[in-house]
Amino acid sequence: MSSVEESTAVRPGPPSCPPAHDLLSGRTAVITAAAGAGIGAATARRFLEEGARVVLGDRHARRLRVAVAALSEEFGGRQVAGLPCDVTDEEQVAALFELAEERHGALDVVVNNAGLGGTAELTAMTDDQWDAVVGTTLGGTFRCTRAALRRMRARGTGVVVNNASVAGWRAQHGQAHYAAAKAGVMALTRCAAVEAAAYGVRVNAVAPSLALHPHLSKVTTPELLDELVRREAFGRAAEPWEVANVIVFLASGYSSYMTGETVSVSSQRA
Repeated sequence: MSSVEESTAVRPGPPSCPPAHDLLSGRTAVITAAAGAGIGAATARRFLEEGARVVLGDRHARRLRVAVAALSEEFGGRQVAGLPCDVTDEEQVAALFELAEERHGALDVVVNNAGLGGTAELTAMTDDQWDAVVGTTLGGTFRCTRAALRRMRARGTGVVVNNASVAGWRAQHGQAHYAAAKAGVMALTRCAAVEAAAYGVRVNAVAPSLALHPHLSKVTTPELLDELVRREAFGRAAEPWEVANVIVFLASGYSSYMTGETVSVSSQRA
């Protein structure tokens, strides 16, 4: 196909989300940055559909209340709980994990979805911009992974799934802080997996390219979003649930021999 034919080809839209198969029945999961309309919210919904109990964290308290209320009405109040949590604050992280254990007795899965983006050229980037992105995206993942492993290794079972990004592999203009943080999440995933394996705990990550949701436009310019969509072979961004489905896979028994891996969830051209 010529480049002209390719550019004018009509690409199909996203498929329908596949039905649930009780892949996480009886599991208890903590999911950070799970309110709103992004990957965390989609993961919370998919986990509930797959039979899990979820405890949601998010630093936006009002948005979290709305999310918990809506999911509780749909799936039952016993299945859903939430607590405001800023993953840069150790006390708030501890409180979130303690809530999961108090309600359900044990913690089976942790999804580290919290992260912060932004666009700034390196020469114009301030220390505050760097610290905010790296502190939330990498520091928060470290803090929650540490809390998860301290609890899981005593039980001899558990799964951690981190949200990385293809930006951790590929250079992107104006994304030095975000790319460095996501590359750090990948390295943290590998090292944590090696340490956790002896205790029967698995640690993996997903690396999405682009999953569109309303809050993304607040931290990314329209020009950059348009450019990122053009890079995708499907001619569209991922639906958040398409990334969530891979997180479900990594949290389930279907990935029992995978640890230390970062799975690309992307249609970006090579």
